[in-house]
Amino acid sequence: MKKSIQIIALVLLVVCDINAQQEKGITGFNSWLNNWTDFKPNKIDYDEVNQILTGNINADTKLYKKNVYLLQGNVYVTNNATLTIEPGTVIMGDYESKASLIITKGASIIAEGLETDPIVFTSNKTVRKSGDWGGIIILGDAPTNKFGNVSSVNFDTDALLSGYGGNNTASNSGVLRFVRIEFAGAKVKGGDNFNALLLAGVGNKTIIENVMASHSGGDSFEILGGEVNLLKLISYKSSNDDYKFNYGTQCRIENSLAIRSSYLTNSTGSRCLNVLSYNKKEEVDFTKKHTFVTARNLTLVNNSENVKADIESGLIKEGVFIADNASIDFKKSVISGFNPAILLDKAIYINDENLKKIKLEQMYFNLCKGNIFVADNSNNEDLESWYGNAAFANVYSKAENNVTFIDFMNDKRPDFRLRIGGITVSSED
Repeated sequence: MKKSIQIIALVLLVVCDINAQQEKGITGFNSWLNNWTDFKPNKIDYDEVNQILTGNINADTKLYKKNVYLLQGNVYVTNNATLTIEPGTVIMGDYESKASLIITKGASIIAEGLETDPIVFTSNKTVRKSGDWGGIIILGDAPTNKFGNVSSVNFDTDALLSGYGGNNTASNSGVLRFVRIEFAGAKVKGGDNFNALLLAGVGNKTIIENVMASHSGGDSFEILGGEVNLLKLISYKSSNDDYKFNYGTQCRIENSLAIRSSYLTNSTGSRCLNVLSYNKKEEVDFTKKHTFVTARNLTLVNNSENVKADIESGLIKEGVFIADNASIDFKKSVISGFNPAILLDKAIYINDENLKKIKLEQMYFNLCKGNIFVADNSNNEDLESWYGNAAFANVYSKAENNVTFIDFMNDKRPDFRLRIGGITVSSED
C-alpha cells in the first residue's frame, strides 16, 4: 500500500509540474508544434508542378494531394464559390508574377490539413527566399471602423474584386487548419509588401487554427477589421510585423507564437504585435469600435544567441507596440529578449482611463531592456509602478532563452513552452 501511495504521489508531482510549465506562454501537455511545422523550409524538395491555377475560380473547386499546383498572378476565388484543398496538397506561388490567392467577399476556402499531413503554400524557386511570391488574402463582410464600413486592399489587385467589410460579424470565409505559408510577402508598387496571410473584414465563424507563416517579406499575419478568433498560430522570422491588427478589428488570439530575428526588420521597425486603430485619422469613424485585441498565452521571443549584445548594437527594438485609440487585454504571455517589451504610442496620455484599456496581467517579461515605455520618454516609473502592482501578478526575469524555454536551441523541432525550473525571478526591469 505504501509503495502504491508513493507511485500515485510521484504521478501527481509529474502532472503538476507539466501543468506548471503551461501556465504562461504557449500551452499544451505536448508541444503542438510537432509534426506539421517546418523550421527549415528551404531544405524540402517538392515534386514538379503539374497543374496551373490562374485568373478567376468562379465555381466550387477542389485541389488534390496527388497534384502540385502553381499559382500564377493574382488568382481570385469569386462568385460565392468555395475552394477546397485536400490535406497534404502543395501549392507554389510563382516568383515572376508575384502570385497570390485571393478569397473575395462571399467566397470561401476550406483548407483543412492534418497534423501529420499539412497543406503547404510555398515558393516555386529552387532557392526559396522571403518575398518570393504574394500570399493569401481573405476578404469578408464583417465590420471595420472605416467610413462607410467598407474598404478595399491594394496589392496590385483588381479593385472590383478587392473589397471587404460590411455588417456581418458572424460571416464565414471558411477554414485554414494545419497550413504552412512559406516565403510570401512580395514587394508591390509603392514600396509596400504582401503579407503571408491577410484577413480583412473576416467574421467570427471563420476558423484560423494551426497556421504557420515563415520567412514572410511583409507581415506574417495582418488583420484589418472584422471579428476573428486565432488559435495556435506561428510567425517565424518575418521581415515585418508578426501580428498586425488595424481598422477596428475585434480579435482574440490564443496559444500562439512569434519568433523574431535581430537581423530581419524593415525601415520603420518590426514588432511581434502591432496594435493600431488606423493609419490616418481621417480614414475612420470614431463613433465605431476601435481595435481591441484579447491575447492569451502568447510567446513572443527574439531568437538571438546574444540578446544583450544585439540590444546594445541597436538590432533589437520593442516586442509590442500599442497605438493611440487601440486597446489590448494581455494575459499569461511571455515576452523575451526585446528593447523594451512593450512600447506605447507617444500620443497616449498616461492616466487611469488609458491604462485600463491596456491590461497586462500574469505576464512574464524576460531578458528585456525595460518592460513598458511611452515612445520618446525614457522615464517609465509611473508605468512600472502601475503594472508592477502585485494585483497584476506580472513576473520579471533575466534568464537566457536557452534555459527559459524547454528546447530553445533545437533548430529542427524546437519547443518554446516555458521551462519553469529555469526561471530566475527578478524585481529588476
